[in-house]
Amino acid sequence: MQAESTEQIRLNRFLARAGIASRRKSDDLITSGVVRVNGEIVDKPGSVVDPHTDLIEVRGRAARLPESFQYILLNKPAGLLVTRSDELGRGNVFEHTPGVRSATVAVGRLDRDTTGVLLLTDDGELAYRLMHPSYGVDKIYEADVKGLPSAAALRRLRRGVELDDGFTAPADAQLLYGGANDTSPLLQIRIREGRKRQIKRMCQTVGYPVKSLHRVEFAGLTSDRLRLGESRPLKPSEITKLFVLAQLDR
Repeated sequence: MQAESTEQIRLNRFLARAGIASRRKSDDLITSGVVRVNGEIVDKPGSVVDPHTDLIEVRGRAARLPESFQYILLNKPAGLLVTRSDELGRGNVFEHTPGVRSATVAVGRLDRDTTGVLLLTDDGELAYRLMHPSYGVDKIYEADVKGLPSAAALRRLRRGVELDDGFTAPADAQLLYGGANDTSPLLQIRIREGRKRQIKRMCQTVGYPVKSLHRVEFAGLTSDRLRLGESRPLKPSEITKLFVLAQLDR
C-alpha cells in the first residue's frame, strides 16, 4: 500500500501519516513551535506541505512518509503491555511481534491481562480515525465474569451504565452460555467507545466482576487461525475495508 500521492497535504495530516503523532497531537506539536518546514518554524496546523519536496523536521529530526505502511494483526497474549516503555521493565507487544517498525503503534489499548485482537500500524491517519469515537468502530469482547448475570444486569448494559466519567453508550450484551449450575458464564459485549478499562468497569458496576477478558473482533478484524501471541500482515482486502470504515480515500 503506497504511502501518499504527490499532491500537497495539510501539515498535521502529514505528521499523522508519518507516524509522528495523532492528528490532534500533531496540532499541539505544530502550535508549540517545534516543527520546521524547509528550515522555517511553522506553527499553523492548517499549513500545507508537499511531502516529496519539502523538508519537514520535528525537534530537529526529519519526518518522512514510509514507502509503504505496515498493518499487522496480533492475537495479543496475556502479560504484555500495549506500550513501548515501562518503568518496571515489563514486556510489551512490540518486543514480541516480529518485524514491527519503530513508528508502528497499537490502535487502541488492551490491558496487560486482556487478550485478543490488536491492530498495529504506522499509518497514523488510519490509526487516529479508527480510535476516534465519531467513526463508531465496533469492538467485541468476551468476558468471563463472576456469577450468572441477571436479565436486569443485561438490560443495564444495553441501556448504558453510569461510570465515574459519565454514562456509557448503549452496548450489545448477550449471554453466550450459562445456566442455573454454571458459575462462570461468558458475556459477549459489543461497544463503539474506547474508554480506559471500559468493559471491566461496566461489568463491575452491574455487579459481575470480570475474571478474564478477550477481544474477539476490532473494526471487523478477527484473530481466526491465529494462536495467542501469533501475528500476521493484514490482507489487501482487509486494509481496503479499514479505509472504507475510516472514510479514507487512498
